Amino acid sequence: MWGPSHFFLILCLWACLDALPVAVNKTKVSPPVEELEPPKSADTGLHYDRYLREVIDFLEKDPHFREKLHNTDMEDIKQGKLAKELDFVSHHVRTKLDELKRQEVNRLRTLIKLKQDANGEKGMTVDHQALLKQFEHLNNMNPHTFEVEDLDRLIKSATNDLDNFDKERHEDFKKYEMAKEHDRKEHLKTLDEDARKKEEEHFEELKKKHADHAKINHPGSQDQLKEVWEEADGLDPNDFDPKTFFKLHDTNGDGYFDEQELEALFTKELEKVYDPTHEEDDMMEMEEERLRMREHVMNEVDTNKDRLVSLDEFITATNRKEFLEPDGWETLEQNPIYTEEELREFEEHLAREEQDLNLKTNDLMKQREELERQQEQLNAQKMELQRAVEHMERSKTEPPVQSKVPSAVEILPGDSQPVSQGHQQGLPTHS
Repeated sequence: MWGPSHFFLILCLWACLDALPVAVNKTKVSPPVEELEPPKSADTGLHYDRYLREVIDFLEKDPHFREKLHNTDMEDIKQGKLAKELDFVSHHVRTKLDELKRQEVNRLRTLIKLKQDANGEKGMTVDHQALLKQFEHLNNMNPHTFEVEDLDRLIKSATNDLDNFDKERHEDFKKYEMAKEHDRKEHLKTLDEDARKKEEEHFEELKKKHADHAKINHPGSQDQLKEVWEEADGLDPNDFDPKTFFKLHDTNGDGYFDEQELEALFTKELEKVYDPTHEEDDMMEMEEERLRMREHVMNEVDTNKDRLVSLDEFITATNRKEFLEPDGWETLEQNPIYTEEELREFEEHLAREEQDLNLKTNDLMKQREELERQQEQLNAQKMELQRAVEHMERSKTEPPVQSKVPSAVEILPGDSQPVSQGHQQGLPTHS
């Protein structure tokens, strides 16, 4: 069972950001915690996710380590103090961790080989030890045993990678939006004036329809949570109670809101703006909006920055003025995701990429033509060689041609050459 307040819980219950959370629909407070099934951990999105999970699972099985984990604060964990406790875990756990590390090293070596083969370097000698240095989540100098340094590296790598995860998602979304606008502009260039005008009018109409939606409550405010309480939970808004609300939506019963549980609370708000059946609504934008809402609430409520909202943090937040009298919430269409300069730079980058691609395509076409010419020469040589072989085979099997030996009467006296029959008839006889 996962410890409720430790750093590894953050990593393993990391929200599955690509999934669409569904609002909880309950009419009563959750059953006792002991009756709940332990939640399945969501994918962290890290390339070493499986290794991370398995290491955590086995460390949690050691009583000494689990106790230290619960009594160590976040800063000490990040500074590597918890990793030193690895020396005191049971032999069985250490043996299993050694095995997990060897499996991870083998997986990374396989990845290196596959990448080498894909780059056309098949058959070349590979210095795995040097290439393993690029993977910072383990100590590559010792590929056989799991040591304190391995745990320290795993914690620091996961912390750093997860810190950058949302930033990368925002950047990917910005590129997506700029690419969408670029494609729209390129499409307009292919149209005549009348068609272009109609297309522009249709585009503006869709923007207006998308912006015409019900009021969006400030994420994490009393109004927003009361709406979930009433519409999703089916309870009287006049009976709203923060503590009961927390228990209702702490779906795994661990006493915390993780990021996935928090994102699920925004579904009702997002449904006001986005409908997958409407042409004007982009579901990629909906997920970006969900991410913005979650980050905003975490920044306001998660005071110890452990990516979890405890009951105490939640209750404290509900007593603030911002909870009772929040500012309005501006959706994506009111907050341009990129500037004109960023779009121009993005399009210039696309143009350079297209130019490079065209050059590579031309080079490949020339190489193909040269290969085809060489293949034609090889085919011609092959046909010539095949004819020569066939001729030699026939020479071995066919009998030799016998030359005709002339008779004595066909040879004139004093002459060694045979005489044809016609000449013989015209010659005079001698007495």
